[in-house]
Amino acid sequence: MKSINIEDFKVVGNISLSKIPTKLAIDTNKEQEEEALDKVQMKLSKKQDAMYAHNRHAFLICLQGMDTSGKDSLIREVFKEFNPRGVVVHSFKTPNATELEHDYLWRHYLALPEKGKFAVFNRTHYENVLVTRVHPEYILFENLPGIEKVEDITSHFWENRFEQINNFEKHISQNGTKILKFYFHMSKEEQRLRLLKRLENPEDNWKFSAGDLKERERWDDYMKYYEEAINKTSNEIAPWYIVPADDKGVARYIVAQTIWEEMQKLTDINEPELDAKVAANIEFYKNQLQ
Repeated sequence: MKSINIEDFKVVGNISLSKIPTKLAIDTNKEQEEEALDKVQMKLSKKQDAMYAHNRHAFLICLQGMDTSGKDSLIREVFKEFNPRGVVVHSFKTPNATELEHDYLWRHYLALPEKGKFAVFNRTHYENVLVTRVHPEYILFENLPGIEKVEDITSHFWENRFEQINNFEKHISQNGTKILKFYFHMSKEEQRLRLLKRLENPEDNWKFSAGDLKERERWDDYMKYYEEAINKTSNEIAPWYIVPADDKGVARYIVAQTIWEEMQKLTDINEPELDAKVAANIEFYKNQLQ
């Protein structure tokens, strides 16, 4: 996978999703992809152990994409070598009654990673400028002042939300949380094939929802709003990466390698040194235990 340069996927200016490929034109196979991922997994595991002990930095990994884009399986494969104490996964569903009694970012603040840990958001705070753009009627459940009907939700409302999200990410970044955001860029045809596979494979039937087909009908709307959200919120402190997702193996490697390269930039991460008194008496302690 040496031909892959992580910087090629980072959003550094305005992008057009229709012009970005959903599959890389590289010469690779499943075995090579798994081998490359295995190597990165082991490096990540060791570095994460050191970060956990260092207890200064945290990572927030944000995963967004259409249904079947591979987020769940990526979490399983990329983070499987992590110490379970060091990574927590949050899958955000439709806000419940308690969550709707607070502002839309409240539940995401509660799920932020502790120092030394990773938090993975499987669907994120960006649902509040994606799903709600496609279905603005959902905003009415938030019981916001001045919003009585869909017509009250103006373009200024959405601009405010983008600003609030940028401020949220700036705040947590300045307090030690590194943010990496990944959009899984899958073709509509690939989604069709994956949905069919769910229906044809009895082991995967449970994953299928008729709602997936209804949301698929709004594909163009979702692409429009994903593009706008990415363009308005990708910056140096919280960059977006557009991950070609038609090939799951390549997508997993890109995410893992991106995390690894970002962890390498934290040059102050070191495991704490053994207390001098303990170090001086190691043989004594060993003798006691024996």
